[in-house]
Amino acid sequence: MPVTADYARLFLGNVPLLDLRAPVEFAEGAFPHAENIPLLTDEERHLVGIRYKAQGQDAAIELGYSLVDAGEKARRIERWSEWSRRHPDGALYCFRGGLRSRLTQKMLAEEAGIVVPRVTGGYKALRRFLLDTLAERSARQPFVVLGGRTGSGKTDLLQAVTQALDLEGIAHHRGSAFGRHATPQPTQITIDNDVAIGLLRLAGASEVMVEDEGRAIGSREVPHVLHQAMQASPLVLLEESVEAREAQSFKDYVVDSLAEYREVFGADEGFARYAEQIRGSLARLQRRLGGARHKQLTGLLEEALPAFVGGGDDAGMREFVRRLLVEYYDPMYDYQIGKRLDLVVFRGDRSAVMEWWSRRMAA
Repeated sequence: MPVTADYARLFLGNVPLLDLRAPVEFAEGAFPHAENIPLLTDEERHLVGIRYKAQGQDAAIELGYSLVDAGEKARRIERWSEWSRRHPDGALYCFRGGLRSRLTQKMLAEEAGIVVPRVTGGYKALRRFLLDTLAERSARQPFVVLGGRTGSGKTDLLQAVTQALDLEGIAHHRGSAFGRHATPQPTQITIDNDVAIGLLRLAGASEVMVEDEGRAIGSREVPHVLHQAMQASPLVLLEESVEAREAQSFKDYVVDSLAEYREVFGADEGFARYAEQIRGSLARLQRRLGGARHKQLTGLLEEALPAFVGGGDDAGMREFVRRLLVEYYDPMYDYQIGKRLDLVVFRGDRSAVMEWWSRRMAA
């Protein structure tokens, strides 16, 4: 039966992957273009694992067959077959590329007449390849770090230039205290995998632009080896007026964020969840804001939210955004960037930074 160990081709070619691991394993971390159609359910895997440890492989296989009756076996083979018809160029794997993937490959070939290559070493080998890639590319790839005050439009600029890696997009978080999306962040394992694949795709780049990030993005982290490399990389500062940053932040954190919550949860529940998220984010800043300022901003938010949602009056929310920028984010940014001014190689507004980057890429 065919096998493949060309891990780079699988990721760079966006090869569809059939993940045969149990749902609980898949939920802990997955790869792009992978679909989970397990050989065993979580409970079946648990029981088979107990039997394997107690009595060995043959007994575990026997139990696995007894747990899945003929009708259920046929249904699972049909699901794998349907996947293969949609993805004739795909490959399959289990955790180590062993028993589960071999059995599935055999059943597909013998009972459906479908041959699907098996990934040598399975998920574990693919994951090891990506961790090695992450370490190697973080150490060797030259980076340019894009900094700037909150609301300066760093993410929009990153998405508009070539040879850039959007860490906040990968982490599914806008990066600030108010940056949570309506849907959860991926697992840390999935983020590490996606960062590694992104760096693999950019392996031929003379330099890669990344956004200046702290160690954490929401409840997840920038991979340590990459974050270390970023701290020693040249720094470009995107500088925009407070008026432009207020407009950008209002769009990102109020208009777009509220629309996203409503799209996911519906109008009323979406607003309730958005309001809960923004209140919770503000509450977590209480110590840094100080009691008096936190109380003022809380009062402003409670007046501004219903006015904006109920009557379209955005003045209060704009003031709330502006005060957070000027009174909280800007002083914090000034303090942090002040320790890294020796790394700054360019500063300017969006058009100036994009022109500078284009010239640098052409050099």
